[in-house]
Amino acid sequence: MTELDLLIKNVRLVRHDADDIPTTDIGVKDGVFHRIAPDIPASEAREVVDGKGLHAFPGVVDAHQHWGIYNPLADDTATESRACAQGGVTTALTYMRTGQYYMNRGGSYEEVFPLVLAGSEGRSHVDYGFHLAPMQKSHIDEIPELISRFGVTSFKIFMFYGSHGLHGRSADQNSFLMIPPEERYDLAHFEFVMRGVQAAREKHPEFADAVSLSLHCETAEIMTAYTRLVEKEGRLDGLAAYSASRPPHSEGLAVTIASYLAAETELPNINLLHLSSRKAMDSAMLMAKTFPQVDFRREVTIGHLLANIETASGVGGKVNPPLRPQEDVDALWEHLAAGNVDWVVSDHACCKEEKKFGDPRSDVFAAKSGFGGTEYLLPGLAGAARARGLPLQKVAELTAETPARRFGLPTKGRIAEGYDADLALVDPSRSWTVDAAASESTQEYTPLQGLEIGATVESTFLRGRQVYADGKVSGEPQGRYLARPTRR
Repeated sequence: MTELDLLIKNVRLVRHDADDIPTTDIGVKDGVFHRIAPDIPASEAREVVDGKGLHAFPGVVDAHQHWGIYNPLADDTATESRACAQGGVTTALTYMRTGQYYMNRGGSYEEVFPLVLAGSEGRSHVDYGFHLAPMQKSHIDEIPELISRFGVTSFKIFMFYGSHGLHGRSADQNSFLMIPPEERYDLAHFEFVMRGVQAAREKHPEFADAVSLSLHCETAEIMTAYTRLVEKEGRLDGLAAYSASRPPHSEGLAVTIASYLAAETELPNINLLHLSSRKAMDSAMLMAKTFPQVDFRREVTIGHLLANIETASGVGGKVNPPLRPQEDVDALWEHLAAGNVDWVVSDHACCKEEKKFGDPRSDVFAAKSGFGGTEYLLPGLAGAARARGLPLQKVAELTAETPARRFGLPTKGRIAEGYDADLALVDPSRSWTVDAAASESTQEYTPLQGLEIGATVESTFLRGRQVYADGKVSGEPQGRYLARPTRR
């Protein structure tokens, strides 16, 4: 009797909560994991795939991407979701806001967010959702409806936007942010956003655990002063200059301010994004001890783990916060191994060469900030894990289980019966060399160019459907918008 739609035989199952990596079979029915056991008869399935002894990781929940920031949202949804599938990412959560870049318009989310949904609908090869940033006072009032009507349960503050430019120099921020002229994007606004998110949690107690606020922690005034200093002195150039212009203590100070405000507003669910330095991590750990009532989560990107200001391939490695010297990279890995990091993400922001580089091309302050990398997230972390003392089970936790739980995705993040059948088959010992030309992303360069990655994603499955295999993304886009919290 045919019971299963798909049977993947002979895989080694990587679970976040188990020390062993057993050999087993995985059966899928109606898009969910239906049976996980050794020696399931092939006769019980319509389709059988030989897992070849590869490691089966839960599909990655890449909780930090930026579709539509430098390219039209519809285009990025189509192309950058292909890069997701290439890297074993089956769920992408992407940040969105009003203002310049992204949708290039101000106004209410009641008007803007339906355009976001329309622009991405039917174009993604993986499941996806959005974090939204309340940029003006009226957005705070919209938070409860964004939760109940649209299933948006995560929000964001860009702490430096009030008086420091996106790419490194100050600008007319109200014009850039497209907010009313009498409003300011400042600490007071951040406080009221926190109060608004907490009020929404209280209004929707059934969703409260899934509602959180994320913060990009850098201090505008510090960065503005140091940018002027670095440019005036002229001793540094490239990524070293950019790192010095946005110094690590700028991150640490912003973490401290954000944490105090979280305690003051009694908002418990706080995510500290893309911490890039020892000082930022040390500040985050200190704040967790200082305010034990706040459930802090700490995020690191794969770019900050695999590259530094010396090894990254030129100005293309410009990102906020910056890539750092190797001693900061080592510190991030130390915190990762110690269990102080909650998830690892890509911060994927496809910025093509024609937009990325300024004139002259070597001027880091004239370049745009951000780069892609979702395709390197799982293989990069799994490939470096052994040398860094990180068990593969921890990789599953960092890339799938923990972000799924935090961001209201109870159907994602595990290979277990009843969960969405999202998984990646990985060869943990097959290495390869990064070449931007081989990426499914439309970005023509990568700061990881030439880096040896120690593991390979061989195939990716989304809800039991193979979307990547043999080095190619296959089939029409089947990704779904995820109104959160999702339900089984």
